[in-house]
Amino acid sequence: MSQAAPGLWEITSGAEAVCGTMVVMAQVDSAPVARLMGAVPPPALVLIGIVSVQVGAAFAKRLFEVLGAAGTVSLRLFLAAVVLLLIWRPSVRVDRRTLLVVAGYGTVLAAMNLTFYQALDRIPLGAAVTIEFLGPLAVAVAGSRRWLDGLWALLAAGGVLLLTRAEGGLAPGGVLFALAAAACWAGYILLTAKLGSQTSDGKGLALAMAVGALVALPFGVTSAGAALFDPVVLAAGLAVALMSSVVPYSLELQALRRIPPRVFGILMSLEPAVAAVAGLLVLGEQLKPAQWAAVCCVVIASVGATRSARPEV
Repeated sequence: MSQAAPGLWEITSGAEAVCGTMVVMAQVDSAPVARLMGAVPPPALVLIGIVSVQVGAAFAKRLFEVLGAAGTVSLRLFLAAVVLLLIWRPSVRVDRRTLLVVAGYGTVLAAMNLTFYQALDRIPLGAAVTIEFLGPLAVAVAGSRRWLDGLWALLAAGGVLLLTRAEGGLAPGGVLFALAAAACWAGYILLTAKLGSQTSDGKGLALAMAVGALVALPFGVTSAGAALFDPVVLAAGLAVALMSSVVPYSLELQALRRIPPRVFGILMSLEPAVAAVAGLLVLGEQLKPAQWAAVCCVVIASVGATRSARPEV
């Protein structure tokens, strides 16, 4: 009998169906998958991805008591890579420029998730995502000399300061890891656009996910050891991998091929609020009123900065 934490059964109540879905997806040609995503409006793709990744992160936190943060990341990325490789069956023969983009994307992806899950282990989900969102916001205002963008940046900084100081504040270690994840997220956004232009469908994403899994694996083995092979943990990890990696990253990549980064950024501004709600509903993590106000400050700043960004030429 598995010794996995009781809370994992809530994640794996539909594990058999999830595993069956993976098998079916692996047997289906990738072309229909691409056509299906192509038929969905890009804003809907982004919104579905946002909900999926934040609910997946909330469920992933349940795995921490068994695998630790690093073990959870490693299992998630490994299983996500397996699923994507089975679906897209990419060729490993790529040109040097594409290889560099894939390797960079995978490395940043692993670093972003490792640092974010370390933050998530120390502070609430809503708070971690709000701080992490400084990365996308920095991308939105980078290079701007307009005073309005400066005001948006100040509003976001004030929101994060309020979040870390409000009613007891947050664990300093969690804040530092969230800031590191923010820097990685900024790099992830820039590399996502490059990956989308260098590769077709989800083939590049599948290869990059495999790179990310290899980068994270040593940390996960050190953290979790033999617990990674527990059947219940594997089933829970598969569900988290689908929700937190396969679905959102695939949808984001597809959306960025069809909408400008500015529009994508506006939609992604909902991330902190969705994360706070997911933390409340799934984990029972209640933010204080001042912390909710801080989340709203960051969301408003992100929307404002992205809307006022210069159109791409």
